[in-house]
Amino acid sequence: MVSFNKVFLVGNLTKDPELRYTPTGTAVITLRLAANTPFKDKEGQLQKDTCFINVVVWGQMAEACNQYLQKGSQVLVEGRLQSRSWQTAEGQNRSIIEVRAVRVQFMSRAVKETQREVDLSDGPQEFADVENDNSKELGEVI
Repeated sequence: MVSFNKVFLVGNLTKDPELRYTPTGTAVITLRLAANTPFKDKEGQLQKDTCFINVVVWGQMAEACNQYLQKGSQVLVEGRLQSRSWQTAEGQNRSIIEVRAVRVQFMSRAVKETQREVDLSDGPQEFADVENDNSKELGEVI
C-alpha cells in the first residue's frame, strides 16, 4: 500500500506573519492563508468558496516570510498535511490539521511597509527548507 501526503495551495495572507522562536532558537511562523474556489450556484451566478488554512513555516524560510510578506500577500505553498494535539489549561483536548510548508513562493509584489524596496521584477521569489523538519518543536514555541 502506498501513502501520499502532498498539498499545493495558492492564496492570500489574512494577517501579517508573526515570527516566533523555539527555546532552541529555531524560527517558526504560522501563515493564515485564504484560498478561494470559484463555482456557479443554481442560478448560474459565479460564487466563491473560501477556505482558511494555517501553514507552518520553519527556519530561514520562516524568517524570509516574516521579512517580505504582509496581510494580502499572495503565496504558493507546497507542503504536507500535519496533525497535532494538545490539552488546554482547562484540561480540554484540542487538535488541528495544518499544512507544514516545504516550499513557499512569493507571488505578489506586496511587501511590508518597513521595506523600502524589494526587487521582484525577475518573477516570484521562492524559499525552500525541506531538510529542516522541526515539527516536534511545535509545542515548544514561545
